[in-house]
Amino acid sequence: MSKGANIDLSGTGAMSGPLTVALSWTDPSGAGEADVSVLLVGADGMVGGDADFVFYNQPVTADESVRLLGKTPTATGSEDQILVDLSTLRSDVQRVVVAASRYAGATFGALDDLRLAVFDGGGEPLLAFDIKDADTETAFIFGELYRRGDGWKFRAVGQGYESGLAGLAADFGINADDSGEEEASPPADAPGTAQPEVPAPVPDAAAAPGEAAPSGNGQGPKRVRTAKKKTTVPKAAKVSLAEHASWQHARLFPVTGLRNDQERETRATATLLAVMAQVPEFGRRLTARFSAPAGTVQTFAEASFKHGDGKVRPDGVLRVARAGRIWTALIETKTGGNPLKAEQVEAYLEVAARHGYETVITLSNDLALDGEHPLKVDKRLLRKVALRHLSWAEVAHEADMLCHHDGVANPVHAWLLSELLHYLRQDSAGCQGFRDMGSAWVPVRNAVTSGTLRLGDRRAMQVAESWEKLVRQLCLRLSGQTGLAIAPVLRRRRDGDASVRRLQTVTSLVETGRMSAEVRIPGGGPVMLEADLRTGQIETTVEIPAAERARSLTRVQWLLRQLGDAPPELRIEALSPGRPTGPCDLLKNLLAEPGLLVPEDGKPIASFRLTLSSGMGAKRGTEETGFVRSVDTAMDRFHQEVLQVLKPEAAVSEAKSPM
Repeated sequence: MSKGANIDLSGTGAMSGPLTVALSWTDPSGAGEADVSVLLVGADGMVGGDADFVFYNQPVTADESVRLLGKTPTATGSEDQILVDLSTLRSDVQRVVVAASRYAGATFGALDDLRLAVFDGGGEPLLAFDIKDADTETAFIFGELYRRGDGWKFRAVGQGYESGLAGLAADFGINADDSGEEEASPPADAPGTAQPEVPAPVPDAAAAPGEAAPSGNGQGPKRVRTAKKKTTVPKAAKVSLAEHASWQHARLFPVTGLRNDQERETRATATLLAVMAQVPEFGRRLTARFSAPAGTVQTFAEASFKHGDGKVRPDGVLRVARAGRIWTALIETKTGGNPLKAEQVEAYLEVAARHGYETVITLSNDLALDGEHPLKVDKRLLRKVALRHLSWAEVAHEADMLCHHDGVANPVHAWLLSELLHYLRQDSAGCQGFRDMGSAWVPVRNAVTSGTLRLGDRRAMQVAESWEKLVRQLCLRLSGQTGLAIAPVLRRRRDGDASVRRLQTVTSLVETGRMSAEVRIPGGGPVMLEADLRTGQIETTVEIPAAERARSLTRVQWLLRQLGDAPPELRIEALSPGRPTGPCDLLKNLLAEPGLLVPEDGKPIASFRLTLSSGMGAKRGTEETGFVRSVDTAMDRFHQEVLQVLKPEAAVSEAKSPM
């Protein structure tokens, strides 16, 4: 669609279920993110009340007609999804305005590939709108859904504001308060979790934190806080009363007694489905991935269905009830390194079609890239039933985000999530996510070492795909640990094509023996992760701007003051404007003689490149000498010992301070 165009949704099949609106973008700098918001607007162009403003502090309407589904890293950047159920919107709502905002002076002109897409209840795309003229705006209206007669239409708006979220909200009648950030404090007697603040009374006891009462009469919170409100679950360990260090705490979901793969799959499925049904926020986050309606979640294990002359027994059944309609998915689970089986999944697709079920969900340690299911099945079976995939790593990511960063409404629910996380992280549970580079890894590594690897080698393409999965899972894990939107960075539009990306990786392996990826970590520059198969080293690199001091030596000293506790083998390079390389030395030498980094020709230092090398595991998996574990360890070490001690903002503050 082009800016200003509109499309009638009544003829697209969009009215049969809730829509998913997805806003996506690429952040080349890694300097920050954007957050979506939705305004329910009446015939007068204003909201009926403050509760008709859906944003991060108020992520759902009381009637659940609109819900923010959260941010998801994608192959090209980041995507925010919104669930909109047009059939349950109040009759006085004439327009649903979809917007986003940025903070701390960041603008939408600094983001690439701004895009809005709308999907129907089955996940099929209905329309897309690319925005190419964003500039200095700090808030942006992407588009709007609006009533036309008995139906709905969509308009591509593409209009920006320089006054941020508070200014945008004020234009629609929201009394906004954009004062400083709040942080919800846990009550002293909370059992290992925090009780998030609830800004307004919620009639439904199961409502998510931050939900407000219906607003059609204009009654709502007196003043909406647009400053982000952070609710976290403390990680502080309780005092142990054990007599001996070998004593283990009793767990709600134990891993003991698991004797074979079948028992692992059965227990993992039952554990996950039970927590989904009991923790509303968690259940909604996972079901929203499959375009399920927001409603009452019930889960079942080991249901039996007739199929041909026999029976099939999916590992689980997921049902969501909403306004008299029941959405159903069959679930097939694999743990450990067990692969999904096409004939088994195809049987479930046939059963789902026969019973009018919407989706078959596969759950394993494999990762789906670019929305493609990792299993190839008969496409004719997908005409009536959707086939979706979920990785155990994605399950852990959602639980981590809710448990430790976004918060849940009930302290007991937070404890349930923490018990689920503990279970998923146990080796014997078999739910740790992607852990194996595959059978092609050792032959490709040996071919690189011997110089015999050539373009067109299918095994090299398999390794390139496994590398993408490893990096994707690394970002999910770091996001869960930090609460930040960490994702791979793709700098060229063509990088969004999976085959092109993997061919680039294979070409790099053939020519240099290296695989690389950039990882966006908000608050700092992108981190380059590079595995050199010839030298057996993994390098993590970041480039940071130098403080704007008068002398180059002072700029070096500014950096060294921050890196006093960093690894002594950290390599530091000083870069002058327009030069790709510069003076370089190890931190242990520079602490004694900072002048080693000062350019001899007197050129100023514009930035510093920091690189940390680690040994690369030779085996393909996660054992102590495995490649997967060595990549995780290298990134964790760089993040903890280098990135977390750096304060890039100090460059700005020192530049403004008097000499």
